[in-house]
Amino acid sequence: MPAKGKYFFSENEDCKVTDPLYEKYRYASQQHPLLLFLLFIVVLYCATLVVVFACKEVLPGEHLAFIITVSVALLIFIVMYVLAYIESFFWCRLKLFAVVIWVCLLAIGYVSIFDKRSTSQLAAWEQVPFFLFIIFTTYTMLPLGMRDAVIISSVSALSHVVILSIAGEGSDKMSLLNPVIANALIFLCGNLMGAFHKHQMQDASWDLYRYTLKSIQVQMKLKIEKRQQESLLLSILPAHISMGMKLAIIERLKETNDRKKHDNNFHSLYVKRHQNVSILYADIVGFTRLASDCSPKELVVMLNELFGKFDQIAKENECMRIKILGDCYYCVSGLPVSLPVHAKNCVKMGLDMCEAIKQVREATGVDINMRVGIHSGNVLCGVIGLRKWQYDVWSHDVSLANRMESAGVPGRVHITEATLNHLGKAYEVEDGNGHLRDPYLEAMNIKTYLVIDPRSKQRAPNHRPPPTRAPDGLKMRASVRMSRYLESWGAARPFAHLNHRESVSSEASAPNRRHRKIFLLFLCACVSLQGPRQDAVCPPSVANYKNTSQKGRMEEDINDKMMSTIEGLSSAKPRCGKTEDFRGLCGFLLFFVEMGLEKEYRTIAIPKLRGYFACASVVLLCMFLVQITIMPQNAQFGISFGIVAIIMGLILCVCFADDCWRCCSKRWAPARHLRRLSHKVETLPFVRLPLAVIAIGSLLIIAVFNLSVDQPTGNHTVPDTENSTNKMPTVDSTEERTALIVSYYTYCCLLGFIACSVFLRMSFELKLMLLSGAVVGYFIVFNMCLPLRISSGNSTDPRFFMKDTQITTNLYLALFYITLVLLSKQIDYYCRLDCLQKNKFKKEHEEFETMENVNRLLLENVLPAHVAAHFIGDKLNEDWYHQSYDCVCVLFASVPDFKVFYTECDVNKEGLECLRLLNEIIADFDEVLRGAYFSLLYDAQENLTSIKSANSELSSSSSLFQQLLLKPKFSGVEKIKTIGSTYMAASGLCVTPGQENNLDQERQHAQIGIMVEFAVALMTKLDGINRHSFNNFRLRVGINHGPVIAGVIGARKPQYDIWGNTVNVASRMESTGEMGKIQVTEETCRILESLGYACECRGLINVKGKGELTTYFVCKHSDFC
Repeated sequence: MPAKGKYFFSENEDCKVTDPLYEKYRYASQQHPLLLFLLFIVVLYCATLVVVFACKEVLPGEHLAFIITVSVALLIFIVMYVLAYIESFFWCRLKLFAVVIWVCLLAIGYVSIFDKRSTSQLAAWEQVPFFLFIIFTTYTMLPLGMRDAVIISSVSALSHVVILSIAGEGSDKMSLLNPVIANALIFLCGNLMGAFHKHQMQDASWDLYRYTLKSIQVQMKLKIEKRQQESLLLSILPAHISMGMKLAIIERLKETNDRKKHDNNFHSLYVKRHQNVSILYADIVGFTRLASDCSPKELVVMLNELFGKFDQIAKENECMRIKILGDCYYCVSGLPVSLPVHAKNCVKMGLDMCEAIKQVREATGVDINMRVGIHSGNVLCGVIGLRKWQYDVWSHDVSLANRMESAGVPGRVHITEATLNHLGKAYEVEDGNGHLRDPYLEAMNIKTYLVIDPRSKQRAPNHRPPPTRAPDGLKMRASVRMSRYLESWGAARPFAHLNHRESVSSEASAPNRRHRKIFLLFLCACVSLQGPRQDAVCPPSVANYKNTSQKGRMEEDINDKMMSTIEGLSSAKPRCGKTEDFRGLCGFLLFFVEMGLEKEYRTIAIPKLRGYFACASVVLLCMFLVQITIMPQNAQFGISFGIVAIIMGLILCVCFADDCWRCCSKRWAPARHLRRLSHKVETLPFVRLPLAVIAIGSLLIIAVFNLSVDQPTGNHTVPDTENSTNKMPTVDSTEERTALIVSYYTYCCLLGFIACSVFLRMSFELKLMLLSGAVVGYFIVFNMCLPLRISSGNSTDPRFFMKDTQITTNLYLALFYITLVLLSKQIDYYCRLDCLQKNKFKKEHEEFETMENVNRLLLENVLPAHVAAHFIGDKLNEDWYHQSYDCVCVLFASVPDFKVFYTECDVNKEGLECLRLLNEIIADFDEVLRGAYFSLLYDAQENLTSIKSANSELSSSSSLFQQLLLKPKFSGVEKIKTIGSTYMAASGLCVTPGQENNLDQERQHAQIGIMVEFAVALMTKLDGINRHSFNNFRLRVGINHGPVIAGVIGARKPQYDIWGNTVNVASRMESTGEMGKIQVTEETCRILESLGYACECRGLINVKGKGELTTYFVCKHSDFC
């Protein structure tokens, strides 16, 4: 797992939004496309003004200031539109460009008001829609922060209110006050809606940025997981069968998740036959005596250094290490690819191993040696069983190679005649006389030879005795001298390859990496110049480029991947076209290519949806205040707004029912239903869509519902104007009264448009239909249904077209419609991008979890779970793993009849079908470890309850067994390995080392009883196999308990193992036992009898290396007392 860097944040981690990478991401995903839309809109608007001016104005020279301002602004906007595509230039000057756009728009607005030919026609409601446009687009489309947007929008609104108030200084106060108040309400509403819109989009941008980073993080982790998985799998199995095993693991995980079972009655067999190979067995003579004097760390270090050296020799000689059995090492040459020189490779390796041990002996003075046996022939190689996979080889030739090692001579390489035939004349040999040391070789009439090392002849003339060691060195224990010398070899530690945090990014080449590094530093400088809120110093995400550590390289990979994502956003925005994820309909509407994702997007929950309806209510309130301030009131006005207010109130009641009715929901049943309905508003489309249509439709209708220009105005809106000056004309004429009313109804329509746009995550098609229907209706109302033409004027004094209410009404309706449709389309794309990113993140996270499970399963198939935790996680432990245990029960269970059963002929595919049966036996034994539970669950609980009530001293024992009853029966039993047809397991390894003394004696003894039950379960399982396969196999079991040393050795193929006298005696208990029986030592027998098992004394037997021992057979049908 990769170390956590800056971008590997947790869900609750507080991240800075001032990161230049986030600024660049927000610019590419939101600000840049919206700014292009805005520039397109204002260019179109300015061009329209120029065209209308050319068509309408008879005397263009009279409005020179207006046409010059609009033309210059048009030119500026076109230039900026072109420059917007030069990213490096534009990015560093975002605020400057935003201010230039704002100033140009403001200039257009004021020149439209203060044209020199129309200064006598000033009205308080002039250019309110255009300033509302400036305010709203400042929030939604200009690349500004919230604070800057609030300042610019407030300045725009206040300037309009103050300047027109001053310009109308001599007018009647009542004539001026009401329009100014209405304007202020409109601008306030525009500011509130714009600020809400910007806040929502900023949250969405930050949320999507986090998801994008998390997705990249998962991709990086996934690549590391895949690499670790391959490395881990190859550390267990050769590549030629690892892929099949990997697929099998993934299938097993899928079946576990789906809770399905195999339809196949047989377990998968991953075994292949290879011909013409050479098998080497090597044993370190004298190591058992040396190991008895070692500490756990010394033993693990010695074995790892020795076998690490042997692995290196094997690699040099094209040999594949198969397995380590205690201090025995065996390998094969000619796997997986056949080699014509396989025999030479094995002999050369054997000689090199003997030479290495000789150097150790001469350097340390420790009496150890190497005994090597080699035979050439055919093998079956692969993996059997379900747990603790270890690559192994089987055949009669393998057994013969093992015999060659045991019958060999220390310091020499012992070979058969078959191997000699493959050697040709590469080496000189002498008679090995193996038949004198092994009865099997004599019975099979195997002729053997000893290889003469060519180096011995070269050294003979110049041979000198080894230098005498210093007295201080001889004072040290042999194990200390040995371990210190071997550490100088520097063998790799187990699973060291999993802790190598190299770069995993394959997409970014070195030149691209340098380019992006420079660009990120450039971004940092730009962000630091854009405002005081950014730090002057580059954040860690940029500074990490200077870090050459592995964590820095991971940061670099994430930055590169993020920059690639940003570049993708900048270069391929599917607004109208097709991409691999999106498809366009009619060149405008956007859909996902994958229909399932489209359905998910349509039905996805919309958080904070009630905020949209709250904004709609604010717009309704502003409409009401504007119309009550300007328009005449009547019964129709009150009733219409009352109905809409009731509708909006009911919708708000539903949306906020969870907060409003929480305290009453327990006592009042309708409140509970309202709260449930409130939750459904955000999650169910068929609930929220009708509510949205009703709310938006009500606002769009009420905006013009009370429009009637032929009604009397009354004193409220038409004050006496006799004393009015010509600076602010009165509204006593029909035309001016109509212009006033139509203008403010138009403004209410524009507020309705804005209310529709703040429903950000609602369906774009729905908003498009509502806006399109509304704008068509408004065009009909304002152009065809009014009783008189409001653009008429005196022919002798023609009105400037920007003062023509009908023209400006149509112009601003079209301007807002185009702006809000394009804005809604971009938001729809952004919401789809958000949905797509989260969907991809979800899939990648699931794939990552699958990889994690596969890795965990792989590692736990090499190591026990508590040992695997030592090597996996966010920080891999680089220390040696070694532990010493005081009380571990060790079991060896073999099927001796299998050796007789195993034959190699055409009928059984040269032994392959025999191994298939062995695979079934071992796999069934493995399943015993996973599937058994105490059969006496209820009886045991009742017995424990009665014992506890009778004797309080047994309460601790009761607690112990209650804990055991909640777990699988053999959860404490750990499979160590298989050796041919022998199954090795141990219990007591899950106890935290050093805490064995804290356990009561009964807990330690319970492990031995469980191991006996496990042996009985294996025998029962074998009986079932016999019934189905029509065989008569019987199990021979040996059990012993005592102290052991556990550790992980081997760098190329790490292997967990246990060592010690306890293990050796348990092995002898099995090899000297009888078929169908469980043989134990006298010490183990006493503990079993205390647990209620009956044991039968066998008597004295001769045990190799131990002399005569008294042993016992356990009666299988005993039970707890």
